[in-house]
Amino acid sequence: QVQLVESGGGLVQAGDSLRLSCAVSGRTFSALVVGWFRQAPGKEREFVANIAQFGGNTYYADSVKGRFTISRDNAKYTGYLQMNNLKPEDTAVYFCAAKGGIQRRNPDDYNYWGQGTQVTVSS
Repeated sequence: QVQLVESGGGLVQAGDSLRLSCAVSGRTFSALVVGWFRQAPGKEREFVANIAQFGGNTYYADSVKGRFTISRDNAKYTGYLQMNNLKPEDTAVYFCAAKGGIQRRNPDDYNYWGQGTQVTVSS
């Protein structure tokens, strides 16, 4: 049983930065693809970014390229999402997710989910 716990969300102004963390337990961390998704009120959960088991490959949604950076520290069993130059449209609940095997963008492909952390960006 893999467990994920997100942290680092908050209320910020447009242009500010936040770093989200995802602590993972229950399985060898290095064996998991880590993804970040977000869900705004009234919208479907959407892909933000993911990272391969050893950090060699990363993928980003077009809406966050150049602003967000996904990373992981396998020695600390933790994934990260650095969010810079935040915009009001980034406001959402952000979820950390994990899966075995290859990287995917569809949230249905992920087996394990955290409870989410709220990110609110004011204009």
